[in-house]
Amino acid sequence: MAAGPAQLAEAIRQEAARLGFDPVGIAAVPGGPRLALRTAALERWLAAGHQADMAWMADPRRRQVEQLLPGVRSLVAVGLSYYVAAERAPGSLAVARYGWGRDYHRVIDGRLRQLGRWLEHQVPGVRWRACVDSAPLLDKAWAEEAGLGWIGKHGNLIHRERGSWLLLGHLLTSQELAADAPATPHCGACSACLDACPTGAIAEPFVVDARRCLAFHTIENREPALPPAIAAALGPWVAGCDICQDVCPWNQQALASSTDPDVQPRPWWLDLRPEQALAWSDADWDEMLRASALRRIKPWMWRRNIAAAQGAASAGPQPRDGPAEAP
Repeated sequence: MAAGPAQLAEAIRQEAARLGFDPVGIAAVPGGPRLALRTAALERWLAAGHQADMAWMADPRRRQVEQLLPGVRSLVAVGLSYYVAAERAPGSLAVARYGWGRDYHRVIDGRLRQLGRWLEHQVPGVRWRACVDSAPLLDKAWAEEAGLGWIGKHGNLIHRERGSWLLLGHLLTSQELAADAPATPHCGACSACLDACPTGAIAEPFVVDARRCLAFHTIENREPALPPAIAAALGPWVAGCDICQDVCPWNQQALASSTDPDVQPRPWWLDLRPEQALAWSDADWDEMLRASALRRIKPWMWRRNIAAAQGAASAGPQPRDGPAEAP
């Protein structure tokens, strides 16, 4: 006898857990009232210009999940913890934790495809699509809808036990599955992330203005020089920024350190010295950043960021890439 929606949903959770995902949740499409509110919030965010040069954020498919998989009825949301109990050496340059290990796009996409093939074996003829954050999907809103956690005031998803150190993925499917209850918010009156942002990029709770964000400028900004206000606020950050997450009370609790081999830090990320990194050739960067999500930062951008972090007036004449590609 074929499994019902509840039985199949539980089997999917178990298979996703076997693939290394935790937490796992399921949402029904088209989603509930809160998802509609998140979609409206995206429209306001775009109208205010908070996306900066990230034109792909306006892709209409981001507001209509059915365009990603016609006939989609359910969405399986998965989280992969990237928290590792390791810290960078004093005086070293800072790189966002998500970039310490292998490229999470490849890791999550590969595992989700395994999950999709498993589902296809259970339900012949079922259609599915794996999505990481490179797909035009409201990934955090759907993860919230599936009960993985709530979207915090810093714009990141927060899980009660994992904190906000979660990489997200989604499997869209034409199969009906029993859905989980949406997560409820637990930020309360806390304003730690807003207070800690050195550039005021969190313009108001839940609204991050990319034009002021260190992560945006170190990763997406293709200009030869960073804006003076951004350069002055970099501190040690040369690839992304974790400040708003570091101060989050939900990340201050005792968190389980991931043992997943794909998120373990490459040693040099924890002791990256400016004089050493600035001396690396393009070929050196190509080798050191092999299979890294941070390859999005071109070699000349790395040198620009490091020079700015060191207080240099500019990184010297540098070539400009074409328009930033969708992440």
